Amino acid sequence: MTDIQPSAQPPSNDATTIAVLVWIGTIFFSFIPALILYLVKKDDAFVQDQSKEALNWAITVIIAYAVSGILVFIVIGILLAWIVALVNLVFCILGAINASKGVPYRLPFNLRLIK
Repeated sequence: MTDIQPSAQPPSNDATTIAVLVWIGTIFFSFIPALILYLVKKDDAFVQDQSKEALNWAITVIIAYAVSGILVFIVIGILLAWIVALVNLVFCILGAINASKGVPYRLPFNLRLIK
């Protein structure tokens, strides 16, 4: 007899909608939506995972903005701030698109401070 693992259930429509809203909210409100849902939605594994990823991404973006703020005195900081804003927009949109499909999204440059 072989051990066959049952396939994981795809996330519900409510879970995918909430995960999309977390990623879109991260664009406009930084870490606030991800933190609220990370603390509130403990019962849904998909929402918990995506809110944790969005929260880690928001922390990474805050650190990048702090570095660009320090580097603004040597003109490169202004350019870095624009690059961080563009990368934030693109990665949050990619996160929202993948969340709408029910696919857990992992950002390539994310500092995973919250495990």
